[in-house]
Formats: sequence, C-alpha cells, structure tokens
Amino acid sequence: MAEAGRAGGSPATARRPVPPRPPAGRGHAVQVSVIVPVHNSECWLDECLKSVWEQDFKETMELSVFNDASKDCSAEIIEKWKITLEDAGVPVIIGSNGSSQPRGVGFAKNQAVIQSSGTYLCFLDSDDVMMPQRVRLQHEAAIQRPNSIIGCQVRREPQDSTERYTRWINSLSEEQLLTQVFTSHGPTVIMPTWFCSREWFFHVGKFDEGGKGVPEDLLFFYKHIQKGGEVFRVNHCLLLYRYHPQAATHSVLEGTIWNHRVRFLEDRVLSSWTSFTIWNAGKQGKKLYRSLSPANRKKVTAFCDVDEKKITKGFYTYEESEERPKPKIPICHFRDATPPFIICVKLDLTGGAFETNLHTLNLKEGMDYYHFN
Repeated sequence: MAEAGRAGGSPATARRPVPPRPPAGRGHAVQVSVIVPVHNSECWLDECLKSVWEQDFKETMELSVFNDASKDCSAEIIEKWKITLEDAGVPVIIGSNGSSQPRGVGFAKNQAVIQSSGTYLCFLDSDDVMMPQRVRLQHEAAIQRPNSIIGCQVRREPQDSTERYTRWINSLSEEQLLTQVFTSHGPTVIMPTWFCSREWFFHVGKFDEGGKGVPEDLLFFYKHIQKGGEVFRVNHCLLLYRYHPQAATHSVLEGTIWNHRVRFLEDRVLSSWTSFTIWNAGKQGKKLYRSLSPANRKKVTAFCDVDEKKITKGFYTYEESEERPKPKIPICHFRDATPPFIICVKLDLTGGAFETNLHTLNLKEGMDYYHFN
C-alpha cells in the first residue's frame, strides 16, 4: 500500500501492513472517531495522519479533521491522506472554516466532534504522532470506564524540552490524577492524549470557543471533574508529544490560568475547609493568599517555610487590605504548622529536599494537603 507523501513530495513505500477493518457505514456503527483540529500544520501533518493510518485497531474507525482557516498546504495534505485512509477502510470527514480568520482550537475541536459519528473520541493534535497501539489500548480502557477521560504516557520531542513536566505527566499515581489537578501543569492527563466516550463529552458540554488566549482544555477538564468525571492513564507511551514555539498553549496568559486554578481550588477544596496553612512564605504563597476571596483569606491560619529569615520575621502583613488593623498572618517552621496545607512549593526542583520534608509529616495527599505549585 502506498503512503501519501508530504505536500509537494512523492509517495513513499508503506512500512507496515494495516490490519483489515470492517467497513464503516450502514449497519456498522463507527467505534472510534480520531479528532484532529488543524491550523497551518503542514510541517507536522503528514506524520500525524500517517500515525492514524498505522493504528493496529481492528474495529471501525474514522478520521474527523477540521481545518480552521489554514493558509499553508494543510488542505492538500489532508486530501492526499483521505485517499490513503479510505483505501484502508478508514472514512475521512473534512470540515473547514469558511472565513479567512481562524476561530480557535476550541471551536475547531468542537466542529470535528460534531461532524464525526464515533461512539468514542480520540483527540489528536496535528503536530503530534500516535504510536500504533494507541487507539486499541485506550479503547479497551474506555469501555471499562464510561465517565472517564483516558490519557496515556508520552515521549517529548525534543527530548530535553520540559523535562520536569514530562516526568510529572508520566509518573503521577492513580490517586494523584485527581489530587494534583490544581497545579500550574494543568490537566493531569494532557489533552492531546484524551480519549472518552462521545456521550460523556456532550454531558460535560464541549470546549470553550473563546479563541486565542482561552485555556479550553483546562476549562473542559475542570467541568469534567465538577460533573463527577474520573481520570485514568494507560501506562504505556502512546504519543510523541511535540514542543515548539507555534503551539497554541503558548498563547494562553499565565495570569488567566492562575485565576482559573484559584477559583477551582476554592470551589473544590477550600469551600469545605474551615482553616488551613499555606506552605511557602515567599512570593508564590503570598500571591495565592492575595488571590483568594476575602472569606478564604480569613481561613489562612499561618504560612510555613524552612527559610529561617522568613520565619524570624514572624508574620506577613497584608498591606493591600482595607481592614484596620491590617491582617497579620503568622509565619512558622513547617514542623510547627497545623494541617491541612495548600502547598505552593514546586515539585522536583530541590533535589528531593522538599519531598523529604513533606514525607516526614506522614500526611495523606488529597486529605491533609493539596499541591498548588
């Protein structure tokens, strides 16, 4: 079988046989729709779509692509792969934005889902590459977990980019997939690895379509959790996850994400706590304190730290407060602090010193503390 070549290139020889699939169509419900939003993706799209063709999934599968006002050769690459994929029994649905202006990733993903028909949705970014067993293994997991977002482990490209983040993605325990949802890393299973049922996707309610600057995956993930959704990771590396300056992630402001994280923390955790300690008397801990609602600021009984200079100061004065006298929050050593804690110390940055200190307290994550780092 011939492979569709890069735009402007010649077709190459196929490297591996594609297993026969039942034809999708009348009497054959599509099991999995691979959802690919595209915007000016010609550099990576060939490899991405080839990875759809190389899936070893033997049930019915379709590709649903939405081209969001690309101005490069993306449309031609999609058309080439449509022929190759349909020859292999994978129908291809192509939608496009009639406007010359892109409507954004959230809109493109929603449109790709709406025009598809699969019982399950497999999300794939146009700059990433699936391993051949991805759809099969995630489909097996999703059947057992109808209300879950299913993720997987990833391999970062280039390998030395975002090392801490990649380690975090790949090594969270099953419990931490739900307890570490408040950190600056975002969703505990990353969006390009998501796999879920179509029914659950629409129950959660689609992606935010605000466009550039909106963290649509984070907002969807938070809604998913608020509706009782679960999170599961297939512990195999099933995606080559690319890092490059053009990635849509870079268009979201840190302040926007911070505000969403704080509100989510207040809603999910602080609403049921009567008091708590912020672990970090430095910049990040104080920033969290200032970002809290007035009612939640009143619940902060202390800051704790290991830095003797900060501890010697004795307290933090909230100068921006209109209260008189201004609130003064005690600062103490972490061993003298009272749980529960909201921890504003970054993980995996202190050569294990912070993790060791935390471990000595014999606390339970998700009950005695949450990370907000």
